[in-house]
Amino acid sequence: MATLKRWVLRRRPAGEIQPGDLDLVEEPIRDLAEGEVLVRTLYLSLDPTNRIWMSDQDQYMPPVGIGDTMRGGSLGVVERSRSERFKQGDVVNAGLGGWTTHVISDAAFLTPAPQLPGVPLTAYMSVLGATGLTAWFGMCDIGKPQPGETVVVSAAAGAVGSIAGQIAKLKGARVIGIAGGKAKCDWLTGELGFDGAIDYKNEDVGTALDRLCPNGIDVNFENVGGDIMDAVVSRMNNFGRMPLCGMISTYNDADRPAGPKDFARVLMHRLTIRGFIIIDFLPRAAEAMAELIPWVMEGKLKWKVHVDQGLEGAMDSLQRLFTGNHDGKLLIQVSPEP
Repeated sequence: MATLKRWVLRRRPAGEIQPGDLDLVEEPIRDLAEGEVLVRTLYLSLDPTNRIWMSDQDQYMPPVGIGDTMRGGSLGVVERSRSERFKQGDVVNAGLGGWTTHVISDAAFLTPAPQLPGVPLTAYMSVLGATGLTAWFGMCDIGKPQPGETVVVSAAAGAVGSIAGQIAKLKGARVIGIAGGKAKCDWLTGELGFDGAIDYKNEDVGTALDRLCPNGIDVNFENVGGDIMDAVVSRMNNFGRMPLCGMISTYNDADRPAGPKDFARVLMHRLTIRGFIIIDFLPRAAEAMAELIPWVMEGKLKWKVHVDQGLEGAMDSLQRLFTGNHDGKLLIQVSPEP
């Protein structure tokens, strides 16, 4: 009998994820009901929000239930179908199919994966997937960089940050990225064309911002939170905009994350801070794709993916998000591409 493997949440992590918080189980694949599709997972997306979903803190979706499959975005190929919408061999976006080798889904919840000439499937989990949409809406809808303005992006060598910074450059802004390590900073200023980069592991962020942003900061695309966020916010200009995409430096903390220490600056400099989640913008995805796809096809947007092999190593792979031991979008290849 055919089986599947899936990671199940056994207990809510306290601080960093520990062995035993999740458990890998194997079980038979049940028969399909009318209208259902069996999808073999090709790629699983690993994202900082995975850590939030494991907790019971206040969040934008219900937390993953104890005993439930760990939630995660995935791309897969149809193996069996009892729906007229899909046939064997179709590549589909399984939405939040989860940390599993196979997904059984109502066909209504699946969408065909776009396939463009010369564009790898991994792009639909990164620059042309939720990652690219997050970067576009955060930067274009909230940040709204204008030609000549200064934009700072934290976690700038990461999946979202690297694309967000390039979008700001395409809109005519000066872009300064903050990343960890010389190699990542060199990638930002070299291949991606950022105007400057700050290695937060080896230099003082505030001092570097004073050097690279002598006229202040107009847009802060915030991914990190904590001290780095404070350093940027304290240098923002009047009417500055801050798309708040993530606060990864705080996700393993037991306490609730603090906001900017100098909160009065928000008032005195009339700053706009807006937290956003990409699911709020999905009905408008076509707006973003109308720019993202041509940029990709014309070579104006570059991206990286870091692909680990095998669902069995998902817990170890997830730790890369918190150590920075990866470049660009972090994926697990669960099974071979068709």
